[in-house]
Amino acid sequence: MSLGLALVAILLIAAGAALMAFRRVQAKRRAGVRLHSLPVYHASYTAFCALVPALLFLAVWSPVQDGLVRQTVLASPEGRALPDFEMQREAILQEAAEIAAGQRAQGFNPESSVLAPQIRQAQTRFAGVGMLGGVLLALAGALFALRRSAPAFRARTGVERWVMGLLLAASLLAILTTLGIFLSLMFESLRFFSMVSPVEFLTGTQWSPQTALRADQAGSSGAFGSIPLFWGTIFIGAIIAMIVAIPLGLMSAIYLTQYAHARVRSWLKPILEILAGIPTVVYGYFAALTVAPLVRDVGVGIGISSASSESALAAGLVMGIMIIPFISSMADDSIAAVPQAMRDGSLAMGATKSETIRKVVLPAALPGVVGGVLLAVSRAIGETMIVVMAAGLSANLSANPFSSVTTVTTQIVQLLTGDQEFDSAKTLAAFALGLVLFLITLGLNLVALTVVRRYREAYE
Repeated sequence: MSLGLALVAILLIAAGAALMAFRRVQAKRRAGVRLHSLPVYHASYTAFCALVPALLFLAVWSPVQDGLVRQTVLASPEGRALPDFEMQREAILQEAAEIAAGQRAQGFNPESSVLAPQIRQAQTRFAGVGMLGGVLLALAGALFALRRSAPAFRARTGVERWVMGLLLAASLLAILTTLGIFLSLMFESLRFFSMVSPVEFLTGTQWSPQTALRADQAGSSGAFGSIPLFWGTIFIGAIIAMIVAIPLGLMSAIYLTQYAHARVRSWLKPILEILAGIPTVVYGYFAALTVAPLVRDVGVGIGISSASSESALAAGLVMGIMIIPFISSMADDSIAAVPQAMRDGSLAMGATKSETIRKVVLPAALPGVVGGVLLAVSRAIGETMIVVMAAGLSANLSANPFSSVTTVTTQIVQLLTGDQEFDSAKTLAAFALGLVLFLITLGLNLVALTVVRRYREAYE
């Protein structure tokens, strides 16, 4: 017996109650009784009353059930006999849970095979309690709604309130998720800044977190200077990538909206937007295996002996190609939203089509284009795979596009890869980097949304 079976039972109860409410109200409607709401609203209201409370109970019960199972197992004689060392005890419990779930036949530790039946028994018992509670809530909600399914009942108003509540819950969930991410980053960042000076972190020009592995070097000057990381992020994502993406994206949007035939546009626009659906790891392979060697050969050919096979230019070029659809799509929508009367007025004054585009259409669509560029920049500076595979891991403060650089996201991956202890400045530095990057990206998104909102107010 599992919570999945409880979910099926709740769905069946809700469907049956909704059908019952629909038929009852439909019969009264056929008998000539005047209804306030259509039968479908009565059915929907009944389904909501049966589903929502029961599903909320199951959502809360699922983590509670795991805690109760753990407490029950640890309270048993076999559980009390487990080693006091936390990591060893957790490993045994994990193996026992996998054996109980049928994921393995036996564990490395013999104690896990003894605990597996108890875990399975406890899971069955508490899952039954959860199923019973969910089914009872569903039945209670269904009976409550069926008793109210009278001709004068305002079922449509009730359904609209349920939908409004669900929409509000979805909005709050997104807000609370963002708040939770920010608070988790803030908490760990404060621990890091208690070890390393914020001034050193934000203004230092040397990034060498491995020096923090020794206690006498935990606060060494310059070891956690983040300037090279943020410079690499800006250099690749906001400079090289934008030099590639802005002209190509803007020119693509101009051609598709102003020059291309409708049939050509119907083919080219979906093909262009396919670039946004390609996984970034594929872009990374393309950058590492094709673009990076080509860039290195070009650098050596023009006399740059220090040209590296891992370079900012290779990563920036591929990243620019990746974000072309972001700029093109926003520019396309912005240009298409410019009133036709503005174009007609310019052409009537004797301007050519190219002059109309340069002096009328683009200035009018500029706020939307700028918003798209800012959103593309925020997407680019958060990219990881392309940089890891094509730009390297060296924290160099260099403006040479043929040299190896690194970015904030790449270093976060490096710092958190493998078994790490979350009590050293080296590991906690990843959270400080994430916090600063989060604030930068949030600022770019807010500026972009503000620009786009002003544009829509002006031209809608």
